[in-house]
Amino acid sequence: MSSSLSSGADFEHMFGLAPVSLWLEDYSALKQLFDQWRAEGVTDIRQFLAQDPARLRACSAALKVLKVNQRTLDLFAAGSQQILEANLDKVFRDDMHDAVAHELSQLWDGQLEFSNQTVNYALDGRRLDVQIRARILPGYEDNWSRVLVSLEDVTATVRAGAELRRSERYARDLFEHSPVSLWVEDFSAVKSLLDGVRAQGIGDFKTFIRVHPEFVTRCMHEIRVIDVNQQTLRMFGAESKEMLLNNIGRVFRGEMHESFAEQLLDLWEGKTFQQREVVNYALSGDAVHIHMQFSVLADHMSDWGLVLLSLVDITARKKAEAYLEYLGKHDVLTQLRNRAFYAEELNRLTRKGPWPLSIIAIDLNGLKVVNDEQGHAAGDSMLRRVGEVLAKAVDAPACAARIGGDEFTVLLPGTDERGAMALQERILSMLELNNQFYPGQHLSLAMGIACCQSGDAVEAAIHRADQAMYAEKNRYHQQKNVDRRQSGSR
Repeated sequence: MSSSLSSGADFEHMFGLAPVSLWLEDYSALKQLFDQWRAEGVTDIRQFLAQDPARLRACSAALKVLKVNQRTLDLFAAGSQQILEANLDKVFRDDMHDAVAHELSQLWDGQLEFSNQTVNYALDGRRLDVQIRARILPGYEDNWSRVLVSLEDVTATVRAGAELRRSERYARDLFEHSPVSLWVEDFSAVKSLLDGVRAQGIGDFKTFIRVHPEFVTRCMHEIRVIDVNQQTLRMFGAESKEMLLNNIGRVFRGEMHESFAEQLLDLWEGKTFQQREVVNYALSGDAVHIHMQFSVLADHMSDWGLVLLSLVDITARKKAEAYLEYLGKHDVLTQLRNRAFYAEELNRLTRKGPWPLSIIAIDLNGLKVVNDEQGHAAGDSMLRRVGEVLAKAVDAPACAARIGGDEFTVLLPGTDERGAMALQERILSMLELNNQFYPGQHLSLAMGIACCQSGDAVEAAIHRADQAMYAEKNRYHQQKNVDRRQSGSR
């Protein structure tokens, strides 16, 4: 060391009291080793060291510690410099070696200083993340016999960074692997459009979007999708996020325009958290019924720059609800309306019309005989065929219902008796075709027609239709008896 440094009391004082760990070291043996290797033709020091771990150990052994300060002893839990030097193998170990190779390569390339972040170990076993900075002191560039090394303890910073990265990974995993579809979107452009409308003095936004539906469309196009998770891709049948976002118009279409108009209206009224049921479409074209939750994140209330949407697929539930509703209004065997729906519809027509109201009472002839002789499965088949005939013959707003075992009724609102007779002919025509299609068992219906002009006459009309149907049924049985006697006489 030069005389100005070696004799300077100020230097000694600053060295000893420095708030960072300081090491004064002798790298001259390392320089001699480098010179030897260069003479042997080594050009790539990193590759050379990687070929034989003993070479890296030789470099470490060539470094000599001359002096350390008090901060170094405190940091490494050493009672003295002698104790520290005697235990350097405990300080510099394990995952430090890769970092040493990086430092050596900087010196090999002719740099007079190097810096690096690495790992050391205190004598009490603590793992220390340290930032190393080293400088060959002026006047010693030719032999490297004086090198000043500083170590800054960055363990807390490194751990905080690692914890932050773990938290980010955890949050990303929660997002990506959530069992519900998650969308992160930017609604800031939508907010700007709404603010612009408000600035124009528009107060009745509901009327505004009804008169200007193109505004709703424009707002939809201004939404920017930032990210979606894996469940979203599965829900909508997309192979990648790019595939989904490039086909977003196929997902949000149809009745989504009306749902989004309602969403805009809520946003206009300050509702930044919303729930509603909507219909989207998978890329296959299948409708996906969804329960959507929409929330502007708290830190973005001023600009709506970050919005989280969760979508739960309720398609199966909707199908189940629709089926239960269907069962509540339909006869399972014939697929016609059931008695409950018939009673409700008759009550509605009695109160509101329209008039005239015609009624066709229908009974399946011979069902009991079929059940007794061929079994109820054969009888059920006959009833299903009646359902087929009436379903094909009766169009809305007329209503065909099974109201009993073999009893059916057709309600014809706004239809006079002549219209009812025309429908009766159509039923008979369909019945004939059905008998041709099922030649094994002949299907026969007894029908009676009645008509009324007001609600107070409905019950009487039903009774007249029943009476007419029973009269037709009696004629059917009388004819059957005649046919049997004639068949017996032969």
